[in-house]
Amino acid sequence: MKEEIIFGSKKIILVGTAHISRESIEEVEQVIAEVQPDTVCVELCASRYESIRNADRWKSMDIVKVIKQGKAPMLMANLILSAFQKKMGDKLGVKPGAEMIAAITKAEEIGAKIVLADRDLTITLKRAWGNLSFWEKMKLMFQILLGIFESPDISEDEVEALKQGDMLTEAIETMSKELPGIKSVLIDERDHYQASKISMAAGEIIVAVVGAGHVPGIKKYIGKPIDLSKLETLPPKGKVGKYLKWIIPALIFALIGYGFWGMETNVSLEMIKRWVLVNGVLSALGAAIAGGHILTIIAAFIAAPITSLNPTIAAGWVSGLTEAWIRKPKVEDFENLANDITSIKGFRSNEITKILLVVVFSNLGSTIGTIVGIPLITKLLL
Repeated sequence: MKEEIIFGSKKIILVGTAHISRESIEEVEQVIAEVQPDTVCVELCASRYESIRNADRWKSMDIVKVIKQGKAPMLMANLILSAFQKKMGDKLGVKPGAEMIAAITKAEEIGAKIVLADRDLTITLKRAWGNLSFWEKMKLMFQILLGIFESPDISEDEVEALKQGDMLTEAIETMSKELPGIKSVLIDERDHYQASKISMAAGEIIVAVVGAGHVPGIKKYIGKPIDLSKLETLPPKGKVGKYLKWIIPALIFALIGYGFWGMETNVSLEMIKRWVLVNGVLSALGAAIAGGHILTIIAAFIAAPITSLNPTIAAGWVSGLTEAWIRKPKVEDFENLANDITSIKGFRSNEITKILLVVVFSNLGSTIGTIVGIPLITKLLL
């Protein structure tokens, strides 16, 4: 898919690609060789550029730092999405993002400037997450987790068909209906962002290599005034979640306190017992499902009833750090990460992803335990 736009003295050529398409690679190289642009813009941010240029980037990752900064769920989601794309690429014999590398390589050959035109991936993911309702977040998490199990069955012809406008429109409309918050951030905002970056690119002839789904939007917004600072601002944390993380512990303490002062002591002791068991067992179960060490499972059981009453720390952090301490990732874990993320077995055997699974599932178990635990202890007061 190729579109030409005249903007002032500039000639902008948009090349719409499918990210695992051989034909896209050939088209990108051909267009750049033919038009000899002054600048080549690519749909990459600095972190994604580094990730596809440097396959060994994982070796410098500090998993303990990731856990302490609360970035484990974000990294986990990113790995699963990367795994799904890699599965499709392996099936078709095309490395995901190969057309972007081809564009950069060709631009370097002819001496053209290179512009990374996309918004930072972390900002995009955080804005997308912040745009979702609670139930949309649950739905998305479920779909992401299913991504580990799915083995995509797609032909080369189907990949090429995805570059056709009518199919893209239908796919985007479906996404808009199911997760409107995701669509506005992943498609609309990035259309605005990339249109602005491409419009500001130096030179008279510019080739922009972008996903085919962004071509109509970018074409629409080229040359329009766009405030990039707004698109780069992280969404404020929701007030409901901010208040709930303090209200829930206060409620639990109030219920148990009322049991001690307003009822028999054995009632409050039973409340504490139920709270400890339901939180501890479910969090420990999550760690066990993730394949955690026995000491990690015990740590999750002990930590969950306490951390669920402390808004500043999560059970998954404790269990994840315990797992990282007991089973420190080895050099081969980093070397095999790209392949291990494409299968359930690999996810559970690689120490890096196992630690991430422990964090996520321990937290999930503790969260469910809190939801179940409140009515369980309240019932004793009735």
